[in-house]
Amino acid sequence: MNSNTIEVLNLEINRCGYLLLIGEITNALSQKTQKTFTGANVNTVNVAYTCNKYRDLIAKVDILHPDGIGVFLASKFMYGKNGFKTRITGSDFYQELIRSSITNHWSLFFLGDTDQTLNLIQNVHSELIIKGYQNGFNFNNTELINRINEVKPDILIVGLGSPKQEEWMIYNKKKINTHVIIAVGDGIKVFSGTKKRGAKVLRILGFEWLVRLINEPSRLWKRYLIGIPVFIYRVINVKIKSYWYQQKVSK
Repeated sequence: MNSNTIEVLNLEINRCGYLLLIGEITNALSQKTQKTFTGANVNTVNVAYTCNKYRDLIAKVDILHPDGIGVFLASKFMYGKNGFKTRITGSDFYQELIRSSITNHWSLFFLGDTDQTLNLIQNVHSELIIKGYQNGFNFNNTELINRINEVKPDILIVGLGSPKQEEWMIYNKKKINTHVIIAVGDGIKVFSGTKKRGAKVLRILGFEWLVRLINEPSRLWKRYLIGIPVFIYRVINVKIKSYWYQQKVSK
């Protein structure tokens, strides 16, 4: 762990809030350097903990931001006041990105989800500058990259699900003529206004995942009903081992 990251179950996650994330995007665009972004939630950490290939892949992303209550609380439990200062969610980050894109006239290209979802984005956000869309199911990779490079968007939004989106982003970034690439999972639905979110009180309490589970039980039951207890066990186990190691060293 260094001053810019916090290690959660062997995964280095960047210390950042919404302003810092938007600042990183702004800097990349103004300096014309390329940066990649993705989020780390409980599922991300769980998969990386048991899969070295995935952990190595995620390590190649420039900005790995915390996503959700689980990772935030884990950092507080493991590091106390040195944990993450603020809790952020991908959905709220994308709302900030929408506002900043409109204000700064950033152009976007969307890759992922369905044509139906993609076609709603411009209707919901008429002020967004959208250079193109591509659903996440049927595309020729070479032709897609050529299309992206022709229109030169400031920001490429990739919503192919994890780990596919991170693999695509890392393996293709050098071929793509854009400065910012953001992997968003199902976050394209935030842009289209079709993502079902919990009531504000549930978001504040950190139970928004429960709403997602209710809406998509067949897809998410394993991730939440098994993944969350496994994550908690692993975090506690690491904390206990760290405590006993410190006790041993101090003797």
